[in-house]
Amino acid sequence: MSGISPYWRKTRWLTAWLLVVWVILTFGVSWFARELNEFSFFGFPFGFYFAAQGILLCYLGIIVHYSRRMQALDTEYETEE
Repeated sequence: MSGISPYWRKTRWLTAWLLVVWVILTFGVSWFARELNEFSFFGFPFGFYFAAQGILLCYLGIIVHYSRRMQALDTEYETEE
């Protein structure tokens, strides 16, 4: 693994961790939907609300975090687009 540059090592590490977060969010909400539906959020069962609206905001947060972190890595390693 010594042939991989530090830039790509950090990029792969970031991508892997965000993929893990995505999988946990996606399947965790589905797996615990019944338990989450015991709570109410704006009059809707929380599991339904989170699956319909909240998960999209989480995905958007993942995208924003990835974009900002990659910009920081590009600046740190002086790579061009």
